[in-house]
Amino acid sequence: MTELLHETIGSMLERQVDQFGNKEAVVYSKEKVRYTFEEFNNEVNRVAKALLGLGVTKGENVAVWATNVPEWLLLQFATAKVGAVLVTINTNYQSSELEYVLKQSESTRLFLIDGFKGTSYPEVFLQLQKSNDQLTVGKCAIVGLPYLKDVVYIGTEERSSFMKWREFLKGSVSVTDKALEMRNGELDPDDVINMQYTSGTTGFPKGVMLTHNNILNNGYQIGQCMELTHNDRLCIPVPFFHCFGCVLGTLAAFSAGATIFPIIEFEPELVLRTVEKERCTALHGVPTMFISELSLAEFESYNLSSLRTGIMAGSPCPIEVMKNVMKRMNMVEITIAYGQTEASPVITQTRTNDPLEYRVNTVGRALPGVEVKIVDPVSGLEVPSGEAGELCTRGYHVMRGYYNMPEATNQVIDEEGWLHTGDIAKMDSEGYVEITGRLKDMIIRGGENVYPREIEEFLYTHSSVQDVQVIGVPDEKYGEKVVACIQLKEKGAVNASDILLYCKGKIARYKVPAHVFFVDEYPMTASGKIQKYKLRESAVEWANLNSEISK
Repeated sequence: MTELLHETIGSMLERQVDQFGNKEAVVYSKEKVRYTFEEFNNEVNRVAKALLGLGVTKGENVAVWATNVPEWLLLQFATAKVGAVLVTINTNYQSSELEYVLKQSESTRLFLIDGFKGTSYPEVFLQLQKSNDQLTVGKCAIVGLPYLKDVVYIGTEERSSFMKWREFLKGSVSVTDKALEMRNGELDPDDVINMQYTSGTTGFPKGVMLTHNNILNNGYQIGQCMELTHNDRLCIPVPFFHCFGCVLGTLAAFSAGATIFPIIEFEPELVLRTVEKERCTALHGVPTMFISELSLAEFESYNLSSLRTGIMAGSPCPIEVMKNVMKRMNMVEITIAYGQTEASPVITQTRTNDPLEYRVNTVGRALPGVEVKIVDPVSGLEVPSGEAGELCTRGYHVMRGYYNMPEATNQVIDEEGWLHTGDIAKMDSEGYVEITGRLKDMIIRGGENVYPREIEEFLYTHSSVQDVQVIGVPDEKYGEKVVACIQLKEKGAVNASDILLYCKGKIARYKVPAHVFFVDEYPMTASGKIQKYKLRESAVEWANLNSEISK
């Protein structure tokens, strides 16, 4: 039986301070910010005391809307130390989405930065005010947000409506070490400590409630699969608001005593510069990030010889990209992780010593302490080895549930504790899993089940294709037809006819795309997942337009 950690996130950090106190823990290379484990923990305690100074109680929901700034990281551990639930807000959200999350999560405090990608967070927040609402020096009285009490601004501009971060920190002075110790004594590893809203690739986002035990053990097991030690140096360009950043990143590294190098906002040049300068041994990223890095004109000028491992996850990992990362970026021990937020998030992962064929064709096998089974989506019965069905999982990693959504929770977690992922997968006799698609992404063309992933992997082998997404759109004759949306390595290098000719005789006729469209970019969530439903909406319009033109 797998032995699991049974401690809080705060106690894990204290334990690592005892062991690695003078060793670097957090380095923002570009910003020239460096903390040892002891320095980081001291600053976390200061923020924790400031939270107590605001009156934050155990179990309160505290929201953070920010990129990977140092304050985000401090809040992650400080909220854990006072028993507050950190509500992580998607950096791409706008006013209606922000209002929805703040209201649905019943958040009592909000921490926000200047903004992201041209969006001013303070201005977006102020749009939520009505004429009779009041907001003075961070004290909030907005009718539409009855739970929200304080808004703290992390930034350099003059914002008279908000409490500034430095003013917030002054509240720590009146709180004693003893008061923080007493709060620590009230905490339990099974307490909910983190709430992340599902990416919203379909429908309204749901608040996924995760405990210390959920994410701390998941982070630890992920680090073990990567063979992380205190000698490793992990570059984290993926967003903290998503599990990829705050679990596969910070918790996986800290549980091994490794140093982290966060990137505040993803820029491929900055990532490679940081890896080279800081001699990073590990690098995380979604496939589109690795593609961007590999596509840089000056890629070959960077010295990436220090790299060893890392994780590619967040969306299906193209085989050709994986091979390039291993060969050209020196990441010979890179691992693939698969999961979802509801599972803390990793369910399966490849190991550093898995043969190449397993690391490019599967998403690995279950983490220790995690159960996986493949079931028939209709009957619910387990299918034989090698047959496709819905992947279900059970164990320490399964969420507590969706916040204030018991019906939605019961739809995905059955009476026996199995989380139904909605993903179609196959599992071989050795437990290695291959994800073939989403139940809702599967295309049914003339009675034939078409799995987009299979066609995508085939199209990746074309020398001009940089990235590809395959979707289904309505069709009068067949019910659905296959559409390929392709990003080319070089614009205009090939046309749709060239792609269709490439498919001829190599894949079944019913899998050959009815339409091929070329795109410059895909609609994305901030966590790097492609929003296929938005792509599908555009493809329906393009297909209809194509049909009109051809008449």
